[in-house]
Amino acid sequence: MQILIGTILLLLVLGLFTLFSYKAPNGMKAMGALANAACASFLVEAFHAAFFGDVLNITFLQGVGAANGSLGGVAAGILVPLALGVSPAYAVLVGLTCSGFGILPGFIAGYLISYVIKFFEKKIPAGLDLIVIIVIAAPLTRLIATIMSPIVDATLLNIGQVLLSSTTASPILMGIILGGIITVVATAPLSSMALTAMLGLTGVPMAIGALAVFGSSFLNFVFFKKMKFGSKKDTIAVAIEPLTQADLISANPIPVYVTNFMGGALSGIIVALMGLTNMTPGTATPIAGFAVMFAYNPPVQVLIAATGCIIVSIFSGFLGYKIFKNYKIRTAAEIRGEEDSQAV
Repeated sequence: MQILIGTILLLLVLGLFTLFSYKAPNGMKAMGALANAACASFLVEAFHAAFFGDVLNITFLQGVGAANGSLGGVAAGILVPLALGVSPAYAVLVGLTCSGFGILPGFIAGYLISYVIKFFEKKIPAGLDLIVIIVIAAPLTRLIATIMSPIVDATLLNIGQVLLSSTTASPILMGIILGGIITVVATAPLSSMALTAMLGLTGVPMAIGALAVFGSSFLNFVFFKKMKFGSKKDTIAVAIEPLTQADLISANPIPVYVTNFMGGALSGIIVALMGLTNMTPGTATPIAGFAVMFAYNPPVQVLIAATGCIIVSIFSGFLGYKIFKNYKIRTAAEIRGEEDSQAV
């Protein structure tokens, strides 16, 4: 029952994020900025704190990772306004005001306050707008983040706890659900790093997320190459980081998401059955996710699980091609116009 409740709540959250991406003003730009904030904070933390620090015991680099990982709210508070056209100085002002908050409160505050700042810039004479933004927008940003923080904690972190507590009840079902969903999120205009960090996932669920997304690199390389979505550069880029091809993926959601769910689910089953753990939240990313697994598990087990994930992911890539080879797709050249077409 717990796994069902956790899954429903997780799907609801993902549905809200997707609705925001496609329906909110500048939603896609804002979600892209959130993904970039996750890269700037959680990805650096995963490499330096978890891998170089915990695995290789390099204290200085562990400090680098911890510093970046603690500033997710600041990163979101800066990058979201920048993406929405706010001037760099005001964007940094907003981000610094979000210090001490998590990435999602910083994201929400940065998104809402961007429209307030743009209104001030439009209506108030140049020079005076700086004073007004300092006096009004900065405290308002902090207030929004303060209000949103406990709401986020009460929802997302509770979902994470439900998923964690249900792991032992049905590991295979957990592997299918989490492996499939997190892998799809990694290709969506969201961020698997941001999602798993906001949910506070650790242990087996985080290990599932890390290696399922690791395997998806091989899946997407095979699938994109066989389907001929774009150039060789596009195919390599999507294997390294799917968010770089967010426009191409969003234009072909059914074949990409279905194929990624299949591969992620199979990878999730392998990790769940082997009982691997990952105590670093937010490491649902191909390279760092794989690397950090060595900090918490015997190296041989990690290599066996990773090899299994690669095999089932490549298989899923070919299977997805067989299923969707006659499906009408939109290529990179169609989406990005004549200039990109010539580049291909």
